[in-house]
Amino acid sequence: MTNISTAILISALPTLLTAIVAAKAPAALYRSLRKPAWAVPARAFGPVWLGLYITMTLAAVFVARKEGASTALVLYWTQLLLNAAWSWIFFGLRRPGLALVELGLLWITVASTAVAFYATSPGAGLLLAPYLVWLSLALALNFAILRLNPPGSRAWSKASSESRTP
Repeated sequence: MTNISTAILISALPTLLTAIVAAKAPAALYRSLRKPAWAVPARAFGPVWLGLYITMTLAAVFVARKEGASTALVLYWTQLLLNAAWSWIFFGLRRPGLALVELGLLWITVASTAVAFYATSPGAGLLLAPYLVWLSLALALNFAILRLNPPGSRAWSKASSESRTP
């Protein structure tokens, strides 16, 4: 994983697959949900995730070049899979409660990855700090959305969000 462009592609693959399959559904569902006043605008997600994937990938490249980094890299790949799974759970299955639990597991895995990366390459560990901040915001937002849109409410019905698709 020392070739940076290959690393970026591999790191983004789980999310790219989610985006291809889900296409417009997440945007339509996100727009249809009641959100707190402090909610992140939908247009911010793309640029933020781009920056996060770049820093995550750079961190992984730095760690992969070190001896004895296998545990850290297993954690890294695990968090990538958990990251992709959240979209499927929240948007695909429309299970915000389960998505919240999964997001908590993702946060713990990313924190563990950051600690393992830091032990191997301090700079790599610090590069994951913005990701943890973003996930903390995501946890709060997921919780708020769950409270404002309880399971079974009109917001989670497929017809509700599909009728609002542009």
